[in-house]
Amino acid sequence: MSTILLQAPDLAERLNQGSQALQVPLTEEDRFKLARFIALIGKWNQVYNLTAVRDAAHMVSVHLLDSLAVVPHIAGPELLDVGSGAGLPGIPIAVARPEIHVTLLDSSHKKAAFLRQAVAELHLRNASVVCERVESWRPPGRFDCIISRAYAEMAEFVASSRHLLSPDGFFAAMKGLYPFEEIDRLPANFRLSEVIRLEVPHLTAERHLVLIKAT
Repeated sequence: MSTILLQAPDLAERLNQGSQALQVPLTEEDRFKLARFIALIGKWNQVYNLTAVRDAAHMVSVHLLDSLAVVPHIAGPELLDVGSGAGLPGIPIAVARPEIHVTLLDSSHKKAAFLRQAVAELHLRNASVVCERVESWRPPGRFDCIISRAYAEMAEFVASSRHLLSPDGFFAAMKGLYPFEEIDRLPANFRLSEVIRLEVPHLTAERHLVLIKAT
């Protein structure tokens, strides 16, 4: 399937044009890895139901380009993807930003098994997988950026992972519509830093990235 994606003019063009529009340069090897990633999701989806999206072209937009859209706005050197699920947005970030180490965290053993397989098959030396509940996980270090795509409401996201954030770090919550009510419910000692409207190629739905810092 990865070969098919790379050779199919419409899919390859969708990924190439989309990444250029997002100002996220990808090498040929990067594009191959992302194509292989979609193939792995499709294969494992048959058993583990990682995503409701089945069409490869739709996956390029909904999963790959949507994840790559945040790349210009995140920072490292240590990034945590909470509730990574199928590796979104963590694996596309790891492919596009090899200088950032991405930790993929998910409490589901099945999803963690998929993530480990994906990291191994894509030869991602800058990615690692942790199967733990975020509330109870106590790693030796903290993270410069903690991101989530479909993990929880922002208040829960921040409250459950605040112990993992470095003093100068920030949370990045990927949302659809502008989350007015969720912003109002942010925990004490945390403030809204910025809300960035994302323009994801081939997606008509609204997308926003909410950046949150400790006060």
